Amino acid sequence: MAESVKVVRTARHGKQRKLKKPVSHLRKPDEMALEQWQVALRKQIATQQSFKVENLGDEPVFSEFRVLNPQTSRAYRVAIRGPKAGDNYCSCPDYAVNTLGTCKHIEYVVRKLRRNRDGKREFTKRYSPEFSEIYLQYGAERRVRFSCGCSCPDSVSKVSRRLSDNRNVIEPANYGALRVLGDAAAKAGHELRVHEDAAQYMAEVLSQESTRQRIKDLLPRGADDPAFARLLKVNLYPYQRVGALFAAMAGRCLIADEMGLGKTIEAIAAAEILARCGGVERVLIVCPTSLKQQWAAELARFTGRSVQVIEGFAPQRDAGYAADSFFKIVNYDVLHRDMELVWKLKPDLLILDEAQRIKNWRTRAARSVKQIAAQYAIVLTGTPLENRLEELHSIVEMVDCFRLGPLFRFLATHQQVDEHGRVIGYHRLDQINKTLAPVMIRRTKSQVLSQLPPRMEKLLFVPMTSQQQRIHDDHGLTVANLVSKWRKRGFLSEAEQLRLRICLQMMRMCCNSTYLVDEQTNFGNKVAEFTTQLGEVLEHPDAKVVVFSQWLRMHELVRRELKERAIGHVLFHGGVPSAKRGALVQQFREDADCRVFLSTDAGGVGLNLQHACAVINLDLPWNPAVLEQRIGRVHRLGQTRPVHVLNFVAQGTIEHRILELLKFKKSLFAGAIDGTESEVSLNGGRLKQFMEAVEKTTADIPAPAPQPEPEARAESVQTPTESEPQRDGPLGSASGEQPSTPSQPSGGGASQADALLDLANAGRSLFDTLAQALSGQTSTNGSSRPARVEQDQSTGERYLRVALPSPQKLKGIMDAIAGLLR
Repeated sequence: MAESVKVVRTARHGKQRKLKKPVSHLRKPDEMALEQWQVALRKQIATQQSFKVENLGDEPVFSEFRVLNPQTSRAYRVAIRGPKAGDNYCSCPDYAVNTLGTCKHIEYVVRKLRRNRDGKREFTKRYSPEFSEIYLQYGAERRVRFSCGCSCPDSVSKVSRRLSDNRNVIEPANYGALRVLGDAAAKAGHELRVHEDAAQYMAEVLSQESTRQRIKDLLPRGADDPAFARLLKVNLYPYQRVGALFAAMAGRCLIADEMGLGKTIEAIAAAEILARCGGVERVLIVCPTSLKQQWAAELARFTGRSVQVIEGFAPQRDAGYAADSFFKIVNYDVLHRDMELVWKLKPDLLILDEAQRIKNWRTRAARSVKQIAAQYAIVLTGTPLENRLEELHSIVEMVDCFRLGPLFRFLATHQQVDEHGRVIGYHRLDQINKTLAPVMIRRTKSQVLSQLPPRMEKLLFVPMTSQQQRIHDDHGLTVANLVSKWRKRGFLSEAEQLRLRICLQMMRMCCNSTYLVDEQTNFGNKVAEFTTQLGEVLEHPDAKVVVFSQWLRMHELVRRELKERAIGHVLFHGGVPSAKRGALVQQFREDADCRVFLSTDAGGVGLNLQHACAVINLDLPWNPAVLEQRIGRVHRLGQTRPVHVLNFVAQGTIEHRILELLKFKKSLFAGAIDGTESEVSLNGGRLKQFMEAVEKTTADIPAPAPQPEPEARAESVQTPTESEPQRDGPLGSASGEQPSTPSQPSGGGASQADALLDLANAGRSLFDTLAQALSGQTSTNGSSRPARVEQDQSTGERYLRVALPSPQKLKGIMDAIAGLLR
């Protein structure tokens, strides 16, 4: 292995020694192969650790050791059999999946043993124990091997040759016959050791095969078997039968059907099959909070089995886990607090709904879910890949952590990077689809179109007003300056990244109306165009419409129009308590006068709104998965009418570029999941491609023709009444979900930008008021109480009396000041 070194001279003795240059964790050195780099990283980590090692055997080197990490209190078993990669074993998760034959724990023990003179001498000898052993070999494919001890009798060797091939690999068909080998060893008085992981792996293989045979006996004609009609209280569509049978036969699988095709009922049917054929008695369902009651209702409707919803404070949740029920439903948010109770529960089947919640393996939710040890697992998501291949890898890990191999090799195989290590494209995406075929089933609406109503989409380009265009272009200029800095330096500071996010969001918001930016004026054409389009849809007396916008302020403008026209509606957003959300959906479904369902992206996940016939998107999200989630609320199983989708796009703006971004992300998804595309180019990296697209927003698209400004739209907009929901800030998303921006990290970047803008607006308003008051003018400053200058009669000092903003906005301003001070 080539390693960079430098020579230094010690001060005391003047001797020269070589210092190794640290290996980069982020970029593979050019002189190293991929596997060499990963092994070198683990060796490097081993030199930086202080593990506690305990020898569990009698031999000084070729023995078993307990390796304890004092920082995490986690301990693993390490078996040393030789000096080379692949000779040794560790019980840690990294060793099981990295296919390198080593890990930091093995490297630490080997390094420690080599420091000892006797240990160094022992490593020159060959590992040749007296006993024989059956162990599990890890790699691209796991294999059970037989290792013959040096004192192994011929009678035992003869039996082992019958059960294994010429490489001593035991065939899966012979796992059940290994007792013959054990009997032969016992009869000959020879010690045969069967390692725990090998025994567990063989037991899983045998159990899975037994379950499959029982399923075949229950449903001998497969998905066409008449017994399916008696499985649940409702009949399944043919493709749903196929999905349920696939999940049950696979045992652990990913159901990635497009939204609206009924993944929930497929999982319920699979659970019922496994209950009858696989010994499943405890099912744990993990889903978003907003879907817990919906799962409970559908389980009660489709099955006759008991259901327990886990909710409330800790004592209530404890009682919920202890309750005697077949199904238990818990949300992602509290799972990490309840892990000990989940381990105690020992579910036989784990069902993950909206599994894109674990797409980032670093999150607490993902780490918690992957600690649940269940024999069977059904993972549900219509969007297993939204932005990056790492997301798909994280979700598939929940099904089969060996399926896609280690992440470093997966990315090296399918990513294309430039000389700086930036991702510039993807290739061989169709191979991913083939690799996942045994554990993933995916059907699109087009494949089952005969059972679904048609979906018709339309883009409506709305011209900008001059006031909107001015705000848009001013922030676009700032974005262009930041792009220029990025091109020169190759990076942006945190403050510059924050400015970039703020400007991009401001550009998007002004595409709807200037009211979203300043809460004072209302220059914009989208609301007027929306009312026109809505009138046409509502000409049909039974028509209902779902309207999406990321911002509550846009919904405020829409509500004013709906109230003026006496159109019944409800507003669904992230601030609505979960206990009241079902009532809003029920009102929209059952009240004939409630024609419009206004929603932020909080309503884009999990809600069934198929009684509507149209979806109107007042603005486009960055992510195609979010857009599909919106539409999938209406265009789904149970829809009996054609679905009209109308997407509003501000002409000559950043929204035009979002269309191209959506197209690219859909291509990435199609290649990896649907297997329809093999190559996707990023043209120089995601960030670079996006920045160049934003830079050309107004240059490549003809500017819209100037539009007359009606007087009504230029007037100041009144503050909503107390009965209306509290508004989000200029950059805040009211959906209750993290807004998907190009460079915004999860963790509340939008709320920080929101507070900073409120702070800037408050400062500007203060100085305007001060100038007007000192000049003798009167200003209301957005309040019914005018600002004025007063004089203290006792001291003669002059004071400016100004009305304070609302408590919510004042708190945001103070939080922003505190953040700046930090």
